[in-house]
Amino acid sequence: MKIKDIKIFLNSVSRNFLTIKIWTDEGIYGLGDGTLNGREMAVVSYLEEHIVPCLIGKDPSQIEDIWQYLYKGAYWRKGPVTMTAIGAIDMALWDIKGKVAGLPVYQLLGGKSRKGVTVYGHANGGSIDEVMVNLGNMIKEGYKVVRLQSKLPDTKGSYGTLEGKKNYYELQSDRPLPPELEWNTTKYMNFVPELFKRARAEYGNEIRLCHDVHNRLTPIEAARLGKILEPYDLLFLEDMVPADNQDTYKIIRQHTTTPLAIGEIFNTIWDTKGLIENQLIDYCRMAVSHGGGITPLVKVANFASLYHVRMAPHGAPDLSPISSMAHMHFDLWAPNFAVQEFIGFGTPEMNTVFKFDLKLVDGLLYLTDAPGLGIDFDEEAASNYPYKRSYLPVNRLEDGTMWGW
Repeated sequence: MKIKDIKIFLNSVSRNFLTIKIWTDEGIYGLGDGTLNGREMAVVSYLEEHIVPCLIGKDPSQIEDIWQYLYKGAYWRKGPVTMTAIGAIDMALWDIKGKVAGLPVYQLLGGKSRKGVTVYGHANGGSIDEVMVNLGNMIKEGYKVVRLQSKLPDTKGSYGTLEGKKNYYELQSDRPLPPELEWNTTKYMNFVPELFKRARAEYGNEIRLCHDVHNRLTPIEAARLGKILEPYDLLFLEDMVPADNQDTYKIIRQHTTTPLAIGEIFNTIWDTKGLIENQLIDYCRMAVSHGGGITPLVKVANFASLYHVRMAPHGAPDLSPISSMAHMHFDLWAPNFAVQEFIGFGTPEMNTVFKFDLKLVDGLLYLTDAPGLGIDFDEEAASNYPYKRSYLPVNRLEDGTMWGW
């Protein structure tokens, strides 16, 4: 069997998604997700100009060798564009291998470690009251783990809220240029403890809660926040501080026992190696797409397991349903899996393009035993949704200083 053709599709199906389809000379195809939020065209170019010509005629069953070829053979390694492109290819090759074997990908990885995948949803709001209503609704839907995010009073935008939109996908529709938001750390540090105090008072201690700081704090501020939130028993605090300098997490670790999670923008094991082996984090959030595919994520999980670090892959709406399905197979297999971010089953438009079968029961996602990744892509339906240039927001302090978003 040989790779005959690789097609690339860039469509705005509720938001921009980059899909690849690898065809073999035996008529079997595999699907991969190359979405890189706000930088999709860079991934398209990398695939078209630098990857696709090199793979035509190769044996698609040689997944490890192809991954090494694309990573080591390029000389210029790492980075989100490179690794997202490699991740899309890797997913598609695993999809093909599963279809050839007649088995779901999790069986090829070694089989199930659990009956279903624990997921957490997002309870967001423009106020604490709104978040509490949404949290109650999610508990009624069966979620056992929920992330809480609320808009800060008297600020222009806050991370994780819907800014008056009905769902996450609407957020991208009006971003032809980067929107500018504002940040005030003092307001945030005073506000967030009240959010979790209310949640525990109204819904008790059985529901697991988490929160995404989105790299807004300094190390000592992050340490203080973790300590303040200890009475509310969070599952984890995510992205407290950028980990460009991984030693900064030593400061946080010295001052709080609140579990720490990071990794959604990590691209290789080297981004997380020091954090794991020095036991500075509790959860690794690397994604199957931006982290280079299923092949390297398996290696990260095995390495993390040596240090009691668990996997909690990124699963926000900037990943297509193809990545979501790839995560499901990884999550079912990984012995040290903890929880999967999950923002729902998508919009009606998305579900005309991406065909898959997942069921949410009592906080667990279940997938079928369809061979491969268990998802299909309707090219004709996707053609009705042309690509729209879009950006993530940028963030400034109230005095105009650029800050992390």
